[in-house]
Amino acid sequence: MYSFESKVRYSECDENGNLSLLSLINYLQDTTTFHSESIDRGVSYMRERGIAWLIAAWQIEIERLPRFCDDICVSTWCHSMARTLATRNFEIRDAAGNQLVRADSLWFVYDFATGRPIRIPDDQLVYLSDEAPLDMPPTQRRLPIEGAGVEAPSITVGELHLDTNRHVNNAQYLGMAVNALAALYGHHAADQASSIARICIQYKRQALLGDVIVPHVHVEGSTCTVNLTDEDGSTFAVVRIEQRA
Repeated sequence: MYSFESKVRYSECDENGNLSLLSLINYLQDTTTFHSESIDRGVSYMRERGIAWLIAAWQIEIERLPRFCDDICVSTWCHSMARTLATRNFEIRDAAGNQLVRADSLWFVYDFATGRPIRIPDDQLVYLSDEAPLDMPPTQRRLPIEGAGVEAPSITVGELHLDTNRHVNNAQYLGMAVNALAALYGHHAADQASSIARICIQYKRQALLGDVIVPHVHVEGSTCTVNLTDEDGSTFAVVRIEQRA
């Protein structure tokens, strides 16, 4: 298990002083990069080999969001690897050790030369931990979408959306989904972060600089699903946000 401690910054909070959803997912992915650097499998190491770990799916369960100035500890561990897929868990705990957020995620190794996933190289097995997996439902690789949905304003991918792999960073899709909800239903409807119980995200293909992303919003009861597609309707990512019952 790899862990690091932090304090929730003002710049990471929403208008209510809670850790924003975008900052939440950034904390989780930052933990993976810190973990990689700590075992000499970081950005430079992977770039030299022409490969990178990319995420296929998130499942994030929120008990309570930390607030401004809260001391938190973020942890991650990889508990399984099978052929091309690795499974990684996360926790965010407060200063008293209470679990605030838990997450599961699916990852694969991408070869930039072939443009395809590859079998996990032997030098990546160093990530495997003896830590037991969290008690969570299996993370879905495919999130169902029914109907046409309601179209929200489109987004043109700019430099600020990109990461070191030169594609839209995984956290940005969540931000796009939240913004789509705000555009259609008002800021308050999109910013009820304190009542969110679960966030699931499926990544289907990479969006690149200049791509146009069109959000299609589907609302069913307390669940909002946002299908982020290109102009022809082909999906980049699907974001599902579930409110507490």
